[in-house]
Amino acid sequence: MDTGFELGCDGPTTLVVGVDGSDTATRAFYYALGLARRQHCSVIAVYAMTGPLVYEAEMSAAQYQATRELAEELEHKIQALAADYQVKTQFVSVAGDPVTVLIKIAAAHRADGIVLGASKAIGHRLFGSTAVRAVRRCGCPVTVVP
Repeated sequence: MDTGFELGCDGPTTLVVGVDGSDTATRAFYYALGLARRQHCSVIAVYAMTGPLVYEAEMSAAQYQATRELAEELEHKIQALAADYQVKTQFVSVAGDPVTVLIKIAAAHRADGIVLGASKAIGHRLFGSTAVRAVRRCGCPVTVVP
């Protein structure tokens, strides 16, 4: 039996979780924090700024301010929860499609998995939710929290 050096480690080192202020995203964040605390790993909470505001060539100052305020509110809540759970957590706010943003951040940080909340939107049954699209496109495991 070879007892040489083993590259890697047991368990995850980094988890990426999508946050947007919804109930299911909040449950996903709590799940990721609990897993990270038990596994001694870090969490990257990602808020992907989406919608017509992001994709319009000219976004009004009021629209931009509302998006930034939500991001700041999320960041404060996330940092407070991370401190309660004693988990190293980073908050990232990026404009773009949520699936693309999550996959890029997960790849850049060599994340061991992505945690997302299940969508409750009716339209997602027809066109696919962020979670379903992430499962299909991502190279790392994706956990969907109900």
